[in-house]
Amino acid sequence: MQGIEIDYSEVSGKRAECPEGCGLCCLCQPEVLAEERHFFEKSHPRALVRSKGPEPYLALALKKGRGSCVFLEGRRCAVYGDRPAYCRQFPYHIYVGDRVKVELDLSCRGVWAGAGEDAEAAARAIVSKAEGRIKRAVKEAGEVYSEFYRNCREAGVMGDPAEIRAAVSRNLDRFADLPYLSKVMEMTMIEPSMSLDGVKEGPADMDGMAEAAMEAAMESMAADDPVYAPVYCDEGWNWNMFLADADRGTIDWMVLDDEGDLAKKGSVRASDIALRPLDPGGREALTEYVSVLNQRDSFLGNVFSLMDATGYEDDMANAYYGCLSTTILDLLWRASLIDHFMGTGMGAKGIREAVIFYDMDRLDAPTIGAFV
Repeated sequence: MQGIEIDYSEVSGKRAECPEGCGLCCLCQPEVLAEERHFFEKSHPRALVRSKGPEPYLALALKKGRGSCVFLEGRRCAVYGDRPAYCRQFPYHIYVGDRVKVELDLSCRGVWAGAGEDAEAAARAIVSKAEGRIKRAVKEAGEVYSEFYRNCREAGVMGDPAEIRAAVSRNLDRFADLPYLSKVMEMTMIEPSMSLDGVKEGPADMDGMAEAAMEAAMESMAADDPVYAPVYCDEGWNWNMFLADADRGTIDWMVLDDEGDLAKKGSVRASDIALRPLDPGGREALTEYVSVLNQRDSFLGNVFSLMDATGYEDDMANAYYGCLSTTILDLLWRASLIDHFMGTGMGAKGIREAVIFYDMDRLDAPTIGAFV
């Protein structure tokens, strides 16, 4: 796309397939673009609805308003040839910030097997078809990012995103250590502008870390409506939901079936979920995921969104390191949660399953840029 920088590094060298019997992407209510409406208005008018939320859009209906897409039959799409663009794009996400970056949704089990189509080739084809939407988003995002950087400079909290990311890369393996995370989080609150290279580990407040992890996870999993609840598609293709109730301090384990009904499988007090120690394989898997996050422009955009929401009180480096640490704690607590219910462990498999549970929510976090 002439004149627009597009980064394909996250999908380069990867392969992706659509696994038989999964249907996870069919739980994501897709927007129907203007050029796609005629088909549905003519052939399936009852399938078009306004989505819920602060910025509703025309979308495909969900079974019973909370289940899978109404066109999913036997875990197959009944209108596959005419499915909306956003269905075709999954598991690729095109993020527009101060550049364009293609990111890969790791909640899709089809990206873990190393089989299927070449991910970069598929992403390039998707980008080509979305050229018009991307160009419009680039203009809008460029203005938003320019205003954000101007606000940062005026508030005296501007940092160098490239150097902030480089510092994380230099200390990547340390982010799998709870004592290190504890110290980083402490320093982000007391240092005006901290440096990761100067962090010296000390005794960790494990009770405090466990509480912080629980609070982060409970907040990210809280949903008044099941349609917004995080979904974990397990190895048996079950759609698991963990519904957090902050008032009761509990988490209900539910399974959503193909007709949109929920069946309760278990419940646990959030305070009974302890952060479990990582096995060596789990440390390696966590480090790999942190590396992915550190290179995602959408993660950076989420940090910027948080800075804007809090009135530019925090230095950019502090905000970034604090957000990354909280993200890791959320992931580790979720790994401990599914280990509690399903015995997935805290090794490479357990962290992989936690990433599958978590990554869709991470990509859905608010940013100052936009996904197209």
